[in-house]
Amino acid sequence: MNRRKGIFLVITGAIFWGIGGTVSKKLFQEFEIDVNWLVTIRLLIAGFLLLTVQYFGKNRSQILGVWKNKRMAIQLIIFGLLGMLAVQYTYMASIKHGNAAVATLLQYLAPVMIIVYLIFRKQTVLTRRDLLTVSLALIGCFLLLTNGSISQLSVPTLAIVWGILSGLALAFYTLYAVPLLAQYDSLVIVGWAMIIGGVALSFLHPPWQMDFQTLTVEAYVYLIFVIIFGTMIAFWFYIESLQSLLPKESSLLGSIEPLAAVLTTVYWLKEPFGYFQWVGTACIIGMILLLALNKTSSSTTSQTPKKEEPLRVS
Repeated sequence: MNRRKGIFLVITGAIFWGIGGTVSKKLFQEFEIDVNWLVTIRLLIAGFLLLTVQYFGKNRSQILGVWKNKRMAIQLIIFGLLGMLAVQYTYMASIKHGNAAVATLLQYLAPVMIIVYLIFRKQTVLTRRDLLTVSLALIGCFLLLTNGSISQLSVPTLAIVWGILSGLALAFYTLYAVPLLAQYDSLVIVGWAMIIGGVALSFLHPPWQMDFQTLTVEAYVYLIFVIIFGTMIAFWFYIESLQSLLPKESSLLGSIEPLAAVLTTVYWLKEPFGYFQWVGTACIIGMILLLALNKTSSSTTSQTPKKEEPLRVS
């Protein structure tokens, strides 16, 4: 695969991810779709499609082979529940109570949380770049959530709580995935993790408990976009881009995701977004770019080979 195709894939995938969050908000607002049901159906279908892609590609034996190792099977179940399901649910809950822009930007605090964790565990040392990264993240969050006013929040409290939990879940997801991805293909691990998370959430809200007759054609189009484009294809494109791009390059180009979420939230859903929130958004995107452009390998990737690059899941 040539570099031009890789660049196209990662940018397209990032745009799909960003827009997918905004479309989910549309489903919550106008069609009163239950967040539990949407996360369940999204995980089950996307996970099945990812494993299908693996089946028709290379190493199809890994699909069942991962379950033959008891230790890895237990780790995969933990990853599916505390990693994949936690990330997906908290992200969608943040969107439901707030909007896709804020949810996406708060989730992108995960790299900063990983840096703080690794410094606390003494697995890395604090650098000037780390200080600048954390400072940008904190300033960006303050402006994003307050719009410059310390007397009140510009975003619902529940949206903030779920958004921060989403960042924490993504940090755990990223770190816990390392040993799994060292032995098995990304599509296998993420595909099974999605199915595990979807099956677990089915006990709370079975996917068949939905009044499908009340959904309009427009609602079905949005659902298809969220499941196929905003989840399955977006992730697949990102993984494929790593065939011709360095992980650092894919991460850099992928920073268009929060920008896509912000623009579609403001101009399509007509959500209010103040001047200081735009400045906060710029700070957080600047933090993402700073991490991606780190030529000396950031704390999140210094211990991770190319195959173990943190995966996108929003």
